[in-house]
Amino acid sequence: MTQDPDPSASAAGFVPADSSGAAPAGTAPAPAGSTRQPLGPSRKGAKDVVIERFEQKFIIHPRLVPQLRYAMEPFVVPDPNGKGDIPEYITTTLQLDRMTMDLALAKERKSFARFKLRIRTYGTDSNPKNPVFFELKRKINQVIVKSRARMSRAKYGPHVVPTPELAPMLKSPKENNNLLEFCRIANSIGATPKMLIRYIRESYFGANDDYARITFDRRVSYRPTRLWDLPGEEVASFKYWRPMDTQTGLRRPYA
Repeated sequence: MTQDPDPSASAAGFVPADSSGAAPAGTAPAPAGSTRQPLGPSRKGAKDVVIERFEQKFIIHPRLVPQLRYAMEPFVVPDPNGKGDIPEYITTTLQLDRMTMDLALAKERKSFARFKLRIRTYGTDSNPKNPVFFELKRKINQVIVKSRARMSRAKYGPHVVPTPELAPMLKSPKENNNLLEFCRIANSIGATPKMLIRYIRESYFGANDDYARITFDRRVSYRPTRLWDLPGEEVASFKYWRPMDTQTGLRRPYA
């Protein structure tokens, strides 16, 4: 690709050595089934090349989730991408960082502006037609701005980020620009694969608009890596991952 990055998507102001936080660990149980049916407008396939929203995260006891689910029921609809009576799916994220882990440490340093570079898949199916998302997530105070580019697994490989000029064209100029910007920042700060993070997400959208979203994350696990590979194993493969809450509670190193 030869297009110049879209200036509006630029993260040039977010490249200091101490930027961006590590993915936090949410928690929620595997609850009993619900018979609720999706209501309101469907968000499946919604355009999310660029997303901007306020974001708050909380760590809660699993016993609270059914009560919260009941209280929010009049205001949300299940995420149509989820499976089962409780709308859930597996998210796997490849986190990129510098050798000094500055992006991960930015949250501890309470950096006002920080960002994450991550490559993400959904589900556990390694079908070559399934999408891979390159996501630049920026946080300025409490405002989250995410830009994404989508590529099929068949076209993804370890060559994409180091040599984006050889990457295949994507579906839209905006996604091409988002991918180029992702690669530009990663290469300029020397960010490479450092950690795989996987969790099960229960997801809901606001019933009346596309802005609001509520999610519960559970079984948050991680696996150190230096490879560009994106695993697609079945859920049982969680046994090969390390539970993040255990490492946090015991104050053990993650890597």
